[in-house]
Amino acid sequence: MSDSYHNQQVRRVLWIEGCSNALVALAKLIVGLKTGSNAILGDALHSLTDVANNILALFIVRLTQSPPDSDHPYGHHKFEALAIFVLGTLLSVIAVEIAIRAFERRGQAVEVSDWGLVVMIGVLAVNAALATWEQYWARRLDSNLLHADARHTLGDVLTTVAVIIGWQLSARGFPWLDLVFALGIAGLVFWLAYGLFRRAIPILVDQAAENADELHQGIHGVPGVEAIHRVRSRHTGAGVVADVVVSVDGSLTTDESHDIADAIELKLKSDFAIHDVTVHVEPSESGSQ
Repeated sequence: MSDSYHNQQVRRVLWIEGCSNALVALAKLIVGLKTGSNAILGDALHSLTDVANNILALFIVRLTQSPPDSDHPYGHHKFEALAIFVLGTLLSVIAVEIAIRAFERRGQAVEVSDWGLVVMIGVLAVNAALATWEQYWARRLDSNLLHADARHTLGDVLTTVAVIIGWQLSARGFPWLDLVFALGIAGLVFWLAYGLFRRAIPILVDQAAENADELHQGIHGVPGVEAIHRVRSRHTGAGVVADVVVSVDGSLTTDESHDIADAIELKLKSDFAIHDVTVHVEPSESGSQ
């Protein structure tokens, strides 16, 4: 699959989902305003963040495919992690807003609406179909961005289920339950934000991508390696990279030392799925004397 086809298909999926999410958010907003349900209004705000997520994802897909330049010599892949961090922050703000609105509107009457219930069930079906469809394309295209967005859409399905239950219970004589379910939605949005932070922050702060001890063991198994001075790994957004400093017999020729470096690179790529390895070879003190 060519990169151009891959990116074109990812953008197509995001466009379709973005338009669907906009219609879903509008439907929830209409039902929420008509019935006075805090939970439904909160869920409508949540759905608006999905639209923002799709717009941001479309921009990031285009940006991350830009070639390295003088300002970004290692490429633009970390912008994807930055976008995910921004989305997590946006979700956190929305969660606070949902909780505040729930307390401000507590005690207000919540209406029963047969047509509203039909609309919300339709919204639930659309969200479930979107989550399944996007997960299919995420696997087919092997797209981390689509995988993350599909999990987010699955969270919308769970949220909508909770909203419908809370709305129906509160409209039937238990208005305090609408506040409880609205706060539950706020908690779910916070949980989604936490998951996005967990995915983005390790990339942004260059957290170790692989266990250093396991990397040491793998490198020690390469013939010719006498000592390991440094092993580091990190995520770039496009994959895992590692840099290694080892010592070899100082009497070896340049070609022989280069062969050892190639063997280390092949070992790490095959055993740890590291896509870019930099190996620096130094002569050992014993061998250089």
